[in-house]
Amino acid sequence: MRPLLVQVFLVERLYLRREMYFSIMLDRAFSGPVIIACARGGTSIEDLAETSPELIIKEPVDLVKGLQPEQLDKLVEGLALSGKAAGQAKDCVRALWKMFTSTDASMIEVNPLAETPDGRIVVCDAKINFDDNAAFRQSDIFAKRDFSQEDSREVEASKWDLNYIGLDGTIGCMVNGAGLAMATMDIIKLHGGAPANFLDVGGGASAEQVRAHSQSTPRR
Repeated sequence: MRPLLVQVFLVERLYLRREMYFSIMLDRAFSGPVIIACARGGTSIEDLAETSPELIIKEPVDLVKGLQPEQLDKLVEGLALSGKAAGQAKDCVRALWKMFTSTDASMIEVNPLAETPDGRIVVCDAKINFDDNAAFRQSDIFAKRDFSQEDSREVEASKWDLNYIGLDGTIGCMVNGAGLAMATMDIIKLHGGAPANFLDVGGGASAEQVRAHSQSTPRR
């Protein structure tokens, strides 16, 4: 029997005066990265966008020109920060932008970005996604990947360069091409079924690749 691995994380307890939302992500609508910020954080940004869209700041950033001073001013103003906190927020945004571009990140979401009673700006919680296509360039980051926190079926599929996502249904789907896979899943739902997975083997999959993963694909 494998020993149980227990991990304990110790963090500083903070008392927050105010919580904000901040993210950098790739957006097709802007054909590149866009910074999204809101003076109200600690909750779902989707709910805020629906109830209070005027509070959401969207600032596209040119990858060639980089983050400009006037954009920083606009973001800090939108977050309703001033004085010491405003300066710290600008430093924080610059650091997050540098991280986004230097690590081939596809998303950095900070919720909340918080201001403490003594005026400090603190990243309290963050979610970061990295571009899998840049794994060869970001080997130090991808070496930290914790496979124990992922679906074992998806991990096995990635070893064979297959695109697999486990779902809650009972009908296994193994399809050539992501578009055809989505259409197949739609047809299954249309007729009252539920897909057990999304598995796109791609146009270049070999017989060995398909055979290796078909063993773990639910079927009915």
